[in-house]
Amino acid sequence: MNVLKRHEAIMEQLLAHREVTVAELSERLQVTGKTIREDLAKLEERGLLVRVRGGAMLAQREQFGILPERGPVTRHLAEKAEIAAAALELIEPGDTIALDGGSTTLELARRLPNEPLTVVTNDVYIIGELAFKPEIRLVVPGGSRVRNMLAGPEAVRFVRGLNLRKAFLTATGVHETYGFSIYTGELVEFKRALIETAMHRYMLADRHKFGRIALRTFAALADVDQLIVDSGLDAETAARYAAAGARIVKAPGGSREASASGAEQGQESEGISE
Repeated sequence: MNVLKRHEAIMEQLLAHREVTVAELSERLQVTGKTIREDLAKLEERGLLVRVRGGAMLAQREQFGILPERGPVTRHLAEKAEIAAAALELIEPGDTIALDGGSTTLELARRLPNEPLTVVTNDVYIIGELAFKPEIRLVVPGGSRVRNMLAGPEAVRFVRGLNLRKAFLTATGVHETYGFSIYTGELVEFKRALIETAMHRYMLADRHKFGRIALRTFAALADVDQLIVDSGLDAETAARYAAAGARIVKAPGGSREASASGAEQGQESEGISE
C-alpha cells in the first residue's frame, strides 16, 4: 500500500472511531509502527489529526469525511435545506443535471418535482429517493460501491461521455488555498469528470465547511461557476473567499425554519455528511 492510500485509510479509521492507536493501524495496514508514526506526523503537519500517546485523534471535534462509516447526519440541517432550496431555483424543466453524492444534494433530490428531468448520480441514497419519481429519467454510472457511492474508472468514463448541462457538487472542506477537498481518493476523478463535463458547475457548501481542509483537493475555488452557501456566512469570510477566486451566492434566509423542519423529517435516511 502506497503512502497516499495509507493516509486515506488512517483518516477513514479516525473518521469512524475518532481515535486510533499505532498498534491498531500497524496491524490493519500491515506496516511497522515506525511507518505509522511517520504517517501520523505528516498528517498532523497538515492539521488533519493530533498525535497523542500511542496513537492519534481527530484535530477537530466535528471533522468528518464525505463517507462516514455509520449513523445518520443530523448536523446543520437548516443550512443544507436552505442551500438546496436555492439550488432548486437553478433547475429548469427538461434539464440534464448531475447530483454529486452528499447530504445537501440528497436534500436537493428530495425537493425535485416529479417532472421531466434527467438526473445523473452515483449516490445510492439519491437513487433511492428519485426511484419514486417516475417522470425523472434516472441515469446511474457504473462502478463499484464505496459505501453509499459508486466509484471507479468505468463511472468516470461514463460521465465523460455525457452532455451535462448542470452539475451540483459537494465537498468536505472549502479553503482559500486548498480549494475543495475530500478524504476519499476514489471519488476525486469522478468529481473532476463532473466539473470538466458540465456546462455549469455549482458547489453546495454550508458555512461550517469554510476553512477546513480534507486529505485530497479535487478542484480550485474558481473551477465552479457558483459556490452556493447558506445565509449565515458572514460578510468578511465571503469577501475573503471571493478575493481568492470563489463566486459566492448566498441562499435567501427567509424560510430557514420551515426548511429545517422538512429536513428533520427526512433525516433518518441520511447516511452521508456532505
